Amino acid sequence: MPRRQVITQAAIARAVKGAQAAGLKVGRVEIDPGTGRIVVVSGDDAAQPLTKLEAWRASRGAS
Repeated sequence: MPRRQVITQAAIARAVKGAQAAGLKVGRVEIDPGTGRIVVVSGDDAAQPLTKLEAWRASRGAS
């Protein structure tokens, strides 16, 4: 069985700092503990209005 990747706070900070240096407004950071992949998601995407389905899911607490 392969060993899980260790994700450090420093690695996350480097990813966020690099994204900000590239001019990206950071909205959230997603981490996959199995692969060690760090995904930085733009904060500009959150400004888009929700569809009816997304609003319903949000009101129900589903993802």
